Amino acid sequence: MTQVLVTGGAGFIGSNFVRWALNARPDWHITTLDKLTYAGRLENLAAVMDSPRHRFVHGDIADAAVATPLVCESNLVVHFAAETHVDRSIQSAADFITTDVIGTFVLLEAARQAPRLRRFVQISTDEVYGSVPEGASRETDELRPRNPYSASKAGADRLAYSYWATYDVPVIITRASNNYGPNQFPEKVIPLFVTNAIDGVPLPLYGDGLNVRDWLHVEDHCRAIDLVIEEGTNGEVYNIGGGNEIANVDLTHRILELAGRPLSLIRPVADRPGHDRRYALDTTKLRQLGWAPEVPFEDGLAATVDWYRQNESWWRPIKEQDQAYRAYHQAQYGNRPGT
Repeated sequence: MTQVLVTGGAGFIGSNFVRWALNARPDWHITTLDKLTYAGRLENLAAVMDSPRHRFVHGDIADAAVATPLVCESNLVVHFAAETHVDRSIQSAADFITTDVIGTFVLLEAARQAPRLRRFVQISTDEVYGSVPEGASRETDELRPRNPYSASKAGADRLAYSYWATYDVPVIITRASNNYGPNQFPEKVIPLFVTNAIDGVPLPLYGDGLNVRDWLHVEDHCRAIDLVIEEGTNGEVYNIGGGNEIANVDLTHRILELAGRPLSLIRPVADRPGHDRRYALDTTKLRQLGWAPEVPFEDGLAATVDWYRQNESWWRPIKEQDQAYRAYHQAQYGNRPGT
């Protein structure tokens, strides 16, 4: 039995990976380590909590007393745990440095001691490349993060690489484009806009809406991670992109159409500071291993809208009863012109 540690496994991408891997990898026993901050929810793991091949541990990756024994018993570590929302990092960067950089350091220090560790997968992001006016970012391109979130991920990314170069820790780094799919916390643009559209309330669109993102379905991301675990090379970086570039305003139009709501719900708001204009990834390296995205964006987006329609019990308590979420939303959008 392969022992797998998934950090941040109660969050959006992490929980999708845990569920996917338990189905696709019958020889894996997965331990999920999660601090259960606002975006980490046990509900995301409800389908696997009773599985004999899954164990949940409530703890902080920055706590060596918790993290080190879990890493040392593992054959694989897949490290999702991070503070991830750009807007929150602009409001306050401290938690991003603590979790994304210090937490990664604690895990890597433990990895140096792990006698059976075969892979340590550092989950990074396309945002570390900064804004890309034209072309597509390759794995060898300069990192130019432009907000505290992407800077914290760039720091963790390079720290992980240094532990491979210096200590021969079996690190692989992945940099993915924007993910979408079920169980994504409704602060990110797709679940926020979908749930707002369902309720017929305004969709706060930043600036002119022409910022471009490449969208990757979370299941395609899970398959890519699985592939690099099996076929990747230690010390290498692999871009994971969906090949679905779309301007935010066009994405908003599609969401409203799928939800059966009018374009008049679009509410332009002042742009956020340092808003990167465009991200795009060159995925040649990963495709040479045999990966390609399988979920067409139109189908995946429609399925995502349907998921939020059918799972109001998952997101409505967050938006209507979680006072911390409501305070964040008010601070982020309530005082911006146009809201």
